Amino acid sequence: MDISYIINELGEEREDYFHAVAPPIMQTSNFAFPTVDAFAEAFADELGTYIYSRARNPTVDILRKKLAALDGAEDALVFNNGAAAIAAGVMANVKAGDHIVSVKQPYTWAQRMFDVILARFGVTTTYIDGSDIAHWIEATQDNTTFYYLESPNSWNFAIQPLREVADFARSRGIVTLIDNSYCTPLFQRPIELGIDLAMQTATKYISGHSDTLGGVLSGSAPMIQRIFESEVMTVGNGIQPFNAWLLIRGLRTLPVRLERIVQTTEKVLAYILSHPRVERVLFPLHPSFPQYALASRQMKGGSGLFTMVLKADDRESIVRFCDSLRHIMMAVSWGGHESLIVPKCAGIPVGEFDALNPEHRYVRMYVGLETAEYLIADLEQAFQQM
Repeated sequence: MDISYIINELGEEREDYFHAVAPPIMQTSNFAFPTVDAFAEAFADELGTYIYSRARNPTVDILRKKLAALDGAEDALVFNNGAAAIAAGVMANVKAGDHIVSVKQPYTWAQRMFDVILARFGVTTTYIDGSDIAHWIEATQDNTTFYYLESPNSWNFAIQPLREVADFARSRGIVTLIDNSYCTPLFQRPIELGIDLAMQTATKYISGHSDTLGGVLSGSAPMIQRIFESEVMTVGNGIQPFNAWLLIRGLRTLPVRLERIVQTTEKVLAYILSHPRVERVLFPLHPSFPQYALASRQMKGGSGLFTMVLKADDRESIVRFCDSLRHIMMAVSWGGHESLIVPKCAGIPVGEFDALNPEHRYVRMYVGLETAEYLIADLEQAFQQM
């Protein structure tokens, strides 16, 4: 299916709403029925009809169809945020006494779910270096039912061999879920590689404007049906119509935004890699990256997120650099129009900072839609303050 068709036409029945180019926001909580029999038929298939917007809504459905098609999946669900999407995908597929294998140092709130919430119900989690299929096989137990992947993750960009992990998991009846927020479906297609559930934080590249939250789960029709009937209907964590409409708007420009971001990132990386204040850069599609060959096979693009390891003898030097930036903002997340940085030391108690530990000198940068020259000038003046 052509990406231009998906983004501009799929799911948009314009004859149903006055041939408006932009779809309406169906800002309603309820849907009425003309007869008792029609009402009863709807209750028998809540994923297939409109009863109550907690379950399904026409504006949300336009977005669902587009996101499922982009992932090459049979169906998709859209949640209020990425953490909700991860929680729904995991909790629908584990039960008390099960075992999960996860990549080490996953997204903070995924790990909190594993270690705090699921642990209350006897679900255990083993964290591994997921770069080698042997590590997944070794960590798998008789009661392992779920694999959690992030490829790449969002700090050191560790990558997993998706096809190998998916093949082994299916041979053991293990469900796989990947956080694909870094790549989006434009740069990586996990479903085609055999992964069961592809998750994205739509807050990031799908939105592109830093003005709404969202999370996506794509997968097979039976899997999506199961998650809908359990976690979505029970917990009530589906996205609202207005937020879905904002994400539809963001999708319109996703390819052109990513194209611009990739081009700018290449220029900014070239500058940073040559700077004497930078020890190294972590970016999956740069030849210096340890898993460059695997990244090149699995990914079509590297988007705009990377980590630089600063040469610094103390925390204060890193603080001066970050505090001196005039245009690149300090904030979490990525994927919007604005360039951002996150220093790792902001999450480390001051007394525990260790300059000999490269991770403590990490500064993650996201390249937005500004010009390369604008960003490089800001970085240069900040480096001078170190």
